[in-house]
Amino acid sequence: MHAWLCENPTGIDALTWKELPTPSPKAGEVLLEIKAASLNFPDILIVQNKYQMKPALPFVPGSEYAGVVQAVGEGVTHLKVGQNVACLSGTGGFATHTIAPSAICMPLPAGFPFVDAAAFIMIYATSYHALVDRAQLKAGETVLVLGAAGGVGTSAIQIAKAMGARVIAAASTQEKCDLCKSIGADATINYSTENLRDAIKALTDGKGPDVIYDPVGGDFAEPAFRSIAWRGRYLVVGFASGPIPALPFNLALLKGASIVGVFWGDFAKREPKANAAMMGELAQWYGAGKIKPVIDSTMPMADLKAAYAHMGSRGVKGKLVMVN
Repeated sequence: MHAWLCENPTGIDALTWKELPTPSPKAGEVLLEIKAASLNFPDILIVQNKYQMKPALPFVPGSEYAGVVQAVGEGVTHLKVGQNVACLSGTGGFATHTIAPSAICMPLPAGFPFVDAAAFIMIYATSYHALVDRAQLKAGETVLVLGAAGGVGTSAIQIAKAMGARVIAAASTQEKCDLCKSIGADATINYSTENLRDAIKALTDGKGPDVIYDPVGGDFAEPAFRSIAWRGRYLVVGFASGPIPALPFNLALLKGASIVGVFWGDFAKREPKANAAMMGELAQWYGAGKIKPVIDSTMPMADLKAAYAHMGSRGVKGKLVMVN
């Protein structure tokens, strides 16, 4: 097998494409031949030693992938050789093969392409957990999605619309705003040319959004939170812009608003039955055409460094997927 190996987490340039022995699965594990692996924001942080999970060195980055079961370890009965699965294990995806825990492999129904499957779990699980579980979103409410043209942003638009909400999508270019409109956003804000607070006020008749979905953090967090509706829920999803904002607590008091943390990874570990039920529903939604990953582009696995550079430029719309 071949894999992109991180032996020193100093950044993308330290990754090397190496030939390694193909491992055999132990009890509870499966060996997968990887067909596609998506690039997520944590995949950038983890090779810079900036992510909350710090794997033992050396490791293979690539948190999310899809492929074919090649071998099963002792005790694995629910997966079979030749079966197509998707998995989000945190590492191992940027390779030709990987070992994955069988318990977290999602069997793929017929007609679920590998590229879509590799781009599916992280963004839809995050957005469903955020909007359905944490925000308790109701039909007819208004959702503001920041960073709306990215992977989690596009999934949040689709899930909010599937739940009957009105969606305002905020993004940094007109091209990204147009993409958001094309996948269901009711209105858009281009925050490189419009004042965010003024635009929110105009689009909500001064009421503000009931739910704010924020995977970006940084400078837009405070003006967005100042615009939230009475009893609004501000979803803290991530900090793609870099800086972690400090929100004045008096704003939460004045608006009767909630600041709600969204950590799908720990939810999946702490509440596995609820997570499995959620993933089952998301697979049904995909089959019904309610949700579909927005794929920016696919690139050969060997071009991983170029893909990292493209993602770092913030030009990606939806998801980047590496293919073998």
